[in-house]
Amino acid sequence: MSPSESPCLNLSVARLVAAEAEHFAIWVLKAPYPGGYLHHDCIWPETLTQTWLAWQEMFSPRSLSFSPNMPAVQLALAPTTLVGSSTLGSTTSYGGRLMQQLGIQLWQWLFEGPIQSSLDHSQGIAIGQNQPLRLRLEIRDPDLITLPWEIMQPQAGKQAVSLSQQLLFSRTTSDIAPLPPLKPEQSLNILLVLGQQNAPTQTSKNGSLKLEQEAVALAKILENSGNVIPNGTATLVPCLVDTLVMPTIAELTSCLESNSYNILFYAGHGVPAPDGGLLFLGPDVTMNGTELAQVLTRTHVTLAVFNACWGAQSARHNDRAIARSSLAEVLLHHGVPAVLAMRDAIADEEAISFIKAFSRALAERMPIDRAVAVARQQLLTLYKFNQPAWTLPVLYLHPEFDGQLLQPLAESITELPENSLTWIGRERAAFLRPLESTTKIWPIRGGLMRVGRRQQDNDLVISEKWVSQRHAEIICRGDPLDSIAGPTYFLRDFSRFGTLILGASGWRKVHYQEALLQTGIQLKFGSSQGQIWEFIIDP
Repeated sequence: MSPSESPCLNLSVARLVAAEAEHFAIWVLKAPYPGGYLHHDCIWPETLTQTWLAWQEMFSPRSLSFSPNMPAVQLALAPTTLVGSSTLGSTTSYGGRLMQQLGIQLWQWLFEGPIQSSLDHSQGIAIGQNQPLRLRLEIRDPDLITLPWEIMQPQAGKQAVSLSQQLLFSRTTSDIAPLPPLKPEQSLNILLVLGQQNAPTQTSKNGSLKLEQEAVALAKILENSGNVIPNGTATLVPCLVDTLVMPTIAELTSCLESNSYNILFYAGHGVPAPDGGLLFLGPDVTMNGTELAQVLTRTHVTLAVFNACWGAQSARHNDRAIARSSLAEVLLHHGVPAVLAMRDAIADEEAISFIKAFSRALAERMPIDRAVAVARQQLLTLYKFNQPAWTLPVLYLHPEFDGQLLQPLAESITELPENSLTWIGRERAAFLRPLESTTKIWPIRGGLMRVGRRQQDNDLVISEKWVSQRHAEIICRGDPLDSIAGPTYFLRDFSRFGTLILGASGWRKVHYQEALLQTGIQLKFGSSQGQIWEFIIDP
């Protein structure tokens, strides 16, 4: 069973309009077994309101904005209301206890009564299938969206739900545009957009230069996610990054329409507002979520990532949250499969740490929800449980999307380990491998290897944009088992931009030609910026 077939439990929470304001309904929208579709009505407890206010006072003082049945006097809530906090000797220990208590109370409220039974049975099914359970939460009341549901945990000592690899947590929403058929791809193709970094003011030339430097550094971090030698048996895929710095709307749209990206990454200033908030692309250039959604769905971007404040929070009007107004929700409503946004402001070093771990996990072909959990664990390790960094990323997944951004390894090109028993009985074998790896190889079987970008036509698929659909062939002349003469291998180029071969005098271009290949020779397909491949004849 592939990761995309993991059992899924979808929960929904909504305020009961006909009842008093603090009454809510929780029900199961999707379950992996027929008896799992359960319903539960409950009251929002005063103790949970108090803990939430204390959490905001400590971790997000600018966010004191919620919620059901909340008197203003509670804003002055003292830390002594926290159970056991009177014995705490430091802010650090208090913060950790507060984080844990709010997580436990949120779990107990959400999974009270029959909902816990549905979760238990669903987890049992997932364990029996040797798969993680996907838990997706839809919050229909806008006042509840701002809560950090990602910190939920069943009891003290247990892992928070968003950190688990066995219970993959994400948020979702309903009343959405259906997804078109999605085909997992072979590489990470990222459009990195750096918008205005601060509140709307005229950007100076020095500010523009700094943004250019930041763009180069961030693009390098993303590209390196596919170039680091993996641990164990992980297999990384290429990561290609194009960059726009403070573009106009026309420039952004044109770039998305003229290229094939599966990820949009935006870093810059943003504010909550109706229609999905506002992104400040540049001085006097703003774009709301509804406008962005049109071009993202039209160009089939699978994942949108926003390192901008409040991307996962609702806008407010007359001190009331506006339903379905957050950037993440608006994009999902229009049919974007996956959106990752921040619940609150995140420091630059925290964001960089998350980006490194997240892009690396995606390059290892992890589903998006698992990759977010891995990156969140990295934040917790670096910045500690009692700090809010690990709670800030919020992942929304379309209810029809399985989270698989890249093609699983089992469905992609077969890779043969160097010491495989397949080699026994052969005198000679030839293969290509990435220069930085000694464990990943693509063997040349039957004296022929086809190289190119089109998956169905090639033995080695390279997704770099300068590689042609049918780029080149490596052919063998002679008997591979002849221990005296040995085989002779040649490269034949059919491409638009040619193939580069490293010789004694440097790189030379082979274009619509044939070239002799000797063991140890290095190749680049299509561009000097391409990945370096090494050709090996192994005795």
